[in-house]
Amino acid sequence: MASDTTVVDSELGLAGPLEPKARFGVRSLVRWESALVVLFVFALFYGGLTTTSFFSRDTIFFAGINFGLIAIMALPETLIITTGEIDLSVAAMLGLSSSIFGYLFEHHVEVFLAMLIVLACGALGGALNGFLITRLGLPSIAVTIGTLTMFRGLAEVILGTNEVTNFGGPWTDIGTNTIPGTPFSWTFGIFIVLALVYGLVLHFTSTGRSMFAIGLQEEAAFFSGVRVKRIKFNLYVLSGLVCSFAGLLYTYQTNTARYDAATGLELNVVAIVLFGGVSIFGGRGTLLGVVLSVIAVGTFDQVLTIKDVSSQEQSIVFGLLLLASVLLPNVARAYRAVRHRMGSRSSQ
Repeated sequence: MASDTTVVDSELGLAGPLEPKARFGVRSLVRWESALVVLFVFALFYGGLTTTSFFSRDTIFFAGINFGLIAIMALPETLIITTGEIDLSVAAMLGLSSSIFGYLFEHHVEVFLAMLIVLACGALGGALNGFLITRLGLPSIAVTIGTLTMFRGLAEVILGTNEVTNFGGPWTDIGTNTIPGTPFSWTFGIFIVLALVYGLVLHFTSTGRSMFAIGLQEEAAFFSGVRVKRIKFNLYVLSGLVCSFAGLLYTYQTNTARYDAATGLELNVVAIVLFGGVSIFGGRGTLLGVVLSVIAVGTFDQVLTIKDVSSQEQSIVFGLLLLASVLLPNVARAYRAVRHRMGSRSSQ
């Protein structure tokens, strides 16, 4: 196993065995993460140049609202893709959770109990994905496309085409108020806290090292003692739980519960993760890259929103990001591999 990870590290320009701290090294930050910082600065410059109110508190607040839910769902997606799998049912789980909460609220179930039921349903949906993938050996892309459709269907059965509005309870201001003393929305604040936790787990624990090992070479990780199936199963349960929590946030942000909430956002979530430098094949990437991707793309998305760019045109942008996030890292790795081989020959 050590020899396999050393080979991969040589392709990345890193020396030694694959360890989480190495992925926060200086050499790592001067590559993909630096490009994301440049994109963020460009978006700030362009937004400030073309819109006089771009740096206002309202702009910062609504940027967090508009992109916060995608950012939150991108965190469990990052861990899943790191292991070489994918979850395309994240947005459908958000919609299902919103529908369940709306139904329970409409039938006068106590708010806190309704939230617990929603979170339990999210964990159960994630467990279904995990069971089909880890125990039955089905491909994750096929499974999660299937559960995406199933979750959307269940949401429509539960709530129909009706909307539930005017939610009460202690959480009604979460979509309209900022964190006290800051211009940031509660959704963005929650994302930052969760990102810190996810970053610590992924880069500074044995569980995180196991995730990278699974993504790099699953069979070698298994024979090295890594509980491959258990880790993957737990990640899908976590994904369902976090996405159901995002469904609660969505409901209170919009003050609406409906079955088609967040339709189509699953591809935006995947695009954000891949654009953050996480390899679609697993085993490579940093949580820092995903956070920078969220901030850079979220800022750029806010610029497009202020300039009244249609949702269809914004979808084109996300499609281009998805293509670029897959194409550019592979081109860069191929270039580094060729340069490494040329350097090895010249030194002989």
